[in-house]
Amino acid sequence: QVQLEESGGGSVQAGESLRLSCTASASITSLRVMDWYRQAEGKQRDLVARILSGGDTNYSASVKGRFTISRDSAKNVVYLQMDDLKPEDTAVYYCAAKLSLLQTAYDYRGQGTQVTVSS
Repeated sequence: QVQLEESGGGSVQAGESLRLSCTASASITSLRVMDWYRQAEGKQRDLVARILSGGDTNYSASVKGRFTISRDSAKNVVYLQMDDLKPEDTAVYYCAAKLSLLQTAYDYRGQGTQVTVSS
């Protein structure tokens, strides 16, 4: 069992940056897929960024060019660097992981960290 814990959220002004961290309680080497997704109040969950165990990354169109996902397997941490933040980025951000790319459900999820961007 792996526990995921997000940190790094906060309140910033538009145009500023934040770096979120997702720290795992055990090795992330076996986690084929690690995602950051967000959920704004009253809205559906939105996949923001994905990184595979081999290093391939994917981003939603709304954050591409502004957000960068990375993983440090030695530290068991996945990061989400968020630059040029916009008010529409305001949401609770969650880290989640799957053991296989083929499955739809997550094996592990964190509790989330709030990001608030004001104009």
